[in-house]
Amino acid sequence: MVNFLRVTEQQGPEAVERLVRAYHESSKALQGTPGLLRNELLRSLHEPERFAVLSEWEGRDAFTAWEQGARHKGQTAPVREFADSRPARMPFVVYDVVDAYSE
Repeated sequence: MVNFLRVTEQQGPEAVERLVRAYHESSKALQGTPGLLRNELLRSLHEPERFAVLSEWEGRDAFTAWEQGARHKGQTAPVREFADSRPARMPFVVYDVVDAYSE
C-alpha cells in the first residue's frame, strides 16, 4: 500500500519535522499489527514537499482486515493532516527513504 503525503507552505516551516514525527507516532501505534511486515517514509527527490508511506503486508486480506478494523483510524490519525489527494506534477517520481519500521 502507498499513502501519499504532502507538506504545504501554509503548514509552516516546521511542517516536515511534524510530518516525520507523525510518521513515527503512527508507526509505533502500528507495531504488532497482524500482517504488517514493514513500512517506509519516502521523500520525493524532484518535489521535496511530497512524501509517501510504503507499507508491506503479508497479503491483501491482512491489509483489508486492518483497514476495516476499529484501530485503523486512530493509528493513522497523526499523518492525516498531510494527506495528498493532488496528483504529482511529474509522470514518474523517485523517492529517498527517510525512515523505516519492520517487524
